Amino acid sequence: MTSLRAADALARRLHAAGCRRAFGMPGGEVLTLLDALGRAGIEFVLCHHENAAGFMAEGAHHVDGAPAILVATVGPGAMNGVNVVANAEQDRVPMIVLTGCVDAAEAENYTHQVLDHRAVFAPITKATFTLVPEVAAVQVDKAVRIATGAAGGRAGPVLIDVPISVADAPAPEGGVERPATATGAIGAGALASARGWLAEARRPIMLAGLDAVRDDAGPAIRAFCEAHSVPLVTTYKGKGLLAEDHPLSLGGAGLSPKADGHLLPLFRESDLVILAGYDPIEMRTGWREVWNPESQNVIDIAHDANLHGMHGATLEVIAPVGETLAAISDGVEGGRVWDVSDRRTALHGAFAAEPWGPGAVIEVCREVCPPGTIATVDSGAHRILLSQMWACDAPRTLLQSTGLCTMGCALPLAIGAKRAAPDRAVVGFMGDAGFLMVAGELASAKALGLPVVFVVFVDRSLALIELKQRQRQMPNAGVDFGSTDHAAVARAFGGHGVTVRHRDGLRAAMTAALAGDTFTLIAAEIDRMAYDGRI
Repeated sequence: MTSLRAADALARRLHAAGCRRAFGMPGGEVLTLLDALGRAGIEFVLCHHENAAGFMAEGAHHVDGAPAILVATVGPGAMNGVNVVANAEQDRVPMIVLTGCVDAAEAENYTHQVLDHRAVFAPITKATFTLVPEVAAVQVDKAVRIATGAAGGRAGPVLIDVPISVADAPAPEGGVERPATATGAIGAGALASARGWLAEARRPIMLAGLDAVRDDAGPAIRAFCEAHSVPLVTTYKGKGLLAEDHPLSLGGAGLSPKADGHLLPLFRESDLVILAGYDPIEMRTGWREVWNPESQNVIDIAHDANLHGMHGATLEVIAPVGETLAAISDGVEGGRVWDVSDRRTALHGAFAAEPWGPGAVIEVCREVCPPGTIATVDSGAHRILLSQMWACDAPRTLLQSTGLCTMGCALPLAIGAKRAAPDRAVVGFMGDAGFLMVAGELASAKALGLPVVFVVFVDRSLALIELKQRQRQMPNAGVDFGSTDHAAVARAFGGHGVTVRHRDGLRAAMTAALAGDTFTLIAAEIDRMAYDGRI
């Protein structure tokens, strides 16, 4: 056994797990770590804020499938990442958070930037570790298995705190044997019941979500739905599990009361509700206890036991989504079931675009963008509308924060996705308030030479909050802000910037942006009350 640095052992195990990129902001406390990542073949991407760095890492994860890596230095650097780590926990993102920290002995009589990172991150991570040289490789393998859900449960973030001296300390070399992960399967009795319910169903419906995306269950879902004529609704992050131009696709749901008015009655009328990897953390209160397992057959296939209490089920299966659906479908002939095409038509009509406004912006961009485009969207009224209108042809092509619903995510998500998929069109949609939170990351897009497109809905207001304020008949307070020349900001960072006020201008700008040689920001000016009645 030869020796290497503990930081090298850590980096090599991350590389073995498929990681090829890490994002963050360096400090003196993580220089050895950065050196080790580079030696292991993991690119370090310099960002301008740790929170944005985490979202860039997530964007890359959705393209390459490897755990996201966020690197932050001691104290304030680590604290800047709290929001994105909480987001990873709520949005089930496998993320390895690497932080530098003051050595334990040093901290006994030294106070500058001394902070218990593990105590801070414990409530928003699946596990935390302090790197120990002798078992560094073992710890990293544990962290990866926990973060990806291979050790059970759903994916999420894991913190590895790396003391300054530990990073340089000798560590044993050699691979670590990873045991094969045992996957659950539906039991014989439950399988017989599920097949019987499916054979008898005349009004079946399926709701799919995050667990199905993680399982790559799209092909199995399509085969099941087509074999049994089952209409499919997804959560917003499940969009594309079935291409949304498919006649059985009813699109995404979860945040729009307007969409809920069309979709919730279908679940109440159904005689078989199939929850295919449905994680209700994406959904709002209107989706609590929609179906009744005492009078309806409800099959819940998920990665983890139902401890959330948002719904009940007649049968709960903790197993891979695709394999379970295939097992249930096997040998069951398709029967005569309901036709929901009129509901699908009505739902699409409810979100028809106006001549100019947020719906028109979304419609024009969707028409111009090619198949396979990766879109990202920030939180706000525009996200709810876009998530209903933007048709996805595959999973992981509309990236957003749906569990935590944090602002300022779309721009860095787009940068990270484009870094991992340079040949695909990537477009980030955001409100003007969300853009201003992360405008500095335009410097990252420029430095990386990424021709990503950013579309900003400019209404000079926190539109969703302002709308809620008016609905409660409260006076306008704290939701409006002054005008900014967003296109000029983009040009100041070295990119292209254009302001549009009608469909033709937007179409021309988006066409040019997709063929551009650097990033482009399109500022689409709309009325400040343009979302009234739209979501």
